[in-house]
Amino acid sequence: MIMVKVAVEPDCWRRTYLAEAVEAGGGEVVGPEAAEALVWAEPARADLLPVVLDANPDIRWVQLPYAGIEPFLQMLRSRPELTWTCGKGVYASPVAEHALALALAGFRGLHSYAQAKHWEGPQGQNLLGANVTILGGGGITEELLPLLRPFNCKTTVVRNQISHIEGAEKVIQTPHLHDVLPKTDLLVLALALTPETKGIISKHEMQLLPEHSWIVNVARGAHIVTDDLVSALRNGIIGGAALDVTEPEPLPKDHPLWDLNNCLITPHIGNTPEMGLPLLAQRITRNVQQLVLGQPLIGLVDVELGY
Repeated sequence: MIMVKVAVEPDCWRRTYLAEAVEAGGGEVVGPEAAEALVWAEPARADLLPVVLDANPDIRWVQLPYAGIEPFLQMLRSRPELTWTCGKGVYASPVAEHALALALAGFRGLHSYAQAKHWEGPQGQNLLGANVTILGGGGITEELLPLLRPFNCKTTVVRNQISHIEGAEKVIQTPHLHDVLPKTDLLVLALALTPETKGIISKHEMQLLPEHSWIVNVARGAHIVTDDLVSALRNGIIGGAALDVTEPEPLPKDHPLWDLNNCLITPHIGNTPEMGLPLLAQRITRNVQQLVLGQPLIGLVDVELGY
């Protein structure tokens, strides 16, 4: 069996854990100067990656730590000769679980009850039987659909291409998004951020939604035009928004979204390090095994699409 030499860089708290994942897959952990593959362990230091690659031209495969590749995208486009994989699908399960939690909390008004400090009158609506529209057809959506099944939701998935997704009643292409918004009770954003999807939910889309509808965003804050969202929430255009991501992020403490009682915000914790690191380690182990066996890698990045 061929021993694949893999570097795990840069030095950070994740490094030891991810190095063990490389070894579990049959790889040998080496310094970057001897490596043919690189696991990038620190998502916050995208600036260091080109330095490592420039100094070590024998590296031919790079595993990125997150599903979102925005900080690395320019570098990927400048190095098409390398094979790039990312964490797409790795964190889908905890993020889908968080999306469901946000939807239930929003529909039931749990955030306003928690802050009330007095006995409030009843509010809320059922998720049971709701019309749910999900933007994005990737791993989060695939994990969310089974979670929605016990609620007998009527689910529509909006994606670039029409293809079967287990558990979805209907799959439509993105240009037809406006056709389904007027009957949407819950709109979930679970898509990749690209130039085409930036600002995909703006004033116009919010005006098409019913007044009782909620938006849940577990993707990227820039999918929503924030000023338009503030206006829609203030003026009762939509029922509410539950956001695990914002634009800007982190949200400044004086931002008006914090003060709206129909807006629930969590600080991008749909996938915490404690949840995500074991899942990333499993992906790394599997990809090292695939490389050893000469099999296709999982989570290949499409540089043109941006994810």
